[in-house]
Amino acid sequence: MAATTWRDGHRLLRIHSPPLLRSLPSPNPKPRAPPPRHAKTNAQKMATSTSLAAALPSRVTSPGRRAALSCTTSRAQPRPHPVRAVSSVGPRCRLVVTCNAQAAAPMSIGQGTPVRPTSVLVVGATGTLGRQVVRRALDEGYDVRCLVRPRPAPADFLRDWGATVVNADLSKPETIPATLVGVHTVIDCATGRPEEPIRTVDWEGKVALIQCAKAMGIQKYVFYSIHNCDKHPEVPLMEIKYCTERFIQDTGLDYTIIRLCGFMQGLIGQYAVPILEEKSVWGTDAPTRIAYMDTQDVARLTFVALRNEKASKKLLTFAGPRAWTTQEVITLCERLAGQDANVTTVPVAVLRFTRQLTRFFQWTNDVADRLAFSEVLSSDTVFSAPMNETYQLLGVEAKDILTLEKYLQDYFSNILKKLKGLKAQSKQSDIYF
Repeated sequence: MAATTWRDGHRLLRIHSPPLLRSLPSPNPKPRAPPPRHAKTNAQKMATSTSLAAALPSRVTSPGRRAALSCTTSRAQPRPHPVRAVSSVGPRCRLVVTCNAQAAAPMSIGQGTPVRPTSVLVVGATGTLGRQVVRRALDEGYDVRCLVRPRPAPADFLRDWGATVVNADLSKPETIPATLVGVHTVIDCATGRPEEPIRTVDWEGKVALIQCAKAMGIQKYVFYSIHNCDKHPEVPLMEIKYCTERFIQDTGLDYTIIRLCGFMQGLIGQYAVPILEEKSVWGTDAPTRIAYMDTQDVARLTFVALRNEKASKKLLTFAGPRAWTTQEVITLCERLAGQDANVTTVPVAVLRFTRQLTRFFQWTNDVADRLAFSEVLSSDTVFSAPMNETYQLLGVEAKDILTLEKYLQDYFSNILKKLKGLKAQSKQSDIYF
């Protein structure tokens, strides 16, 4: 397959063929009428799953010295495509990021049980956002299946809620197809663990998942991305998110891509708990502003979008009611906790220096990748977006979105009540003994 180069201003992208689904049948070049929307059956998916499992390698590999991100589009005339930058990853090596898609042809299988539109697979179901998506889906009557990695401590809480748990690993593509049998919609909340290379799950694993979804006739794919990921090609995680967006769009899947700014839940461990425990709170001297949103609101809006035909093949951004600086969040937490924070400020220049230093050593490259993301979050950037059009599209009222003040107020109110109760019990115990 010929390589393709697309240009967009200063960005350059080279396209080459992926090894992932190369052994699957090529799409039929003859035009034919598309099948009915819900025509793919469980029998078809099971047969496709078996064939895919046999065809997929044990691990996705990519050409190039630094495992360049790569996949292609199998089309007669590739359409113009935004192009990504060539990001430097070391003194003498460059990361060429590529993002195109190859669609696998559906197989001709006998009739089986039709797939129910309420059948949902949540990928990354144990994460901060994933578990809220599972809870919301169950509350709204969906038949929820959760893809989780095999782990020593099983995700029993998902089963207790009423979901079905299936074990698979995005870094092992051959484990994916069987989890998609009988599934109508995939909601992709997954991201790599801090100790893992960013590319393993967030690129290679997602390529495998998306290609399997296309091959098995998944009828809706929801992907969570990062706000402004297209504006920071120098940051590997944001570059990968943007390339994954473009990859999904090229497959022909019916998708909804949701870019997020920040989660309120992350502020609890970062600021609220350290302040209550009188420990150091880490911040930077940059005026970055982030419009945090409650993950429960993210999950609720996701299913509103899922049921709304106007959100089909749309890229949406979910942002909270107001963008906050680090200092404003700390001040709010201090006021609600009734005590001052021990703030340790890290200059942005130190983050930049540390990132450059870790680039010199191969074993610290992934640390440098994550520091690059931290550097963006600590720069003079606003992670927010107007929500009026999104609210109008989804038929949602702005007043129904939880504010950060209310979220933290509820948290501190509940936690301080518990602390007072524990102190009272302690005093009673002292008197008794």
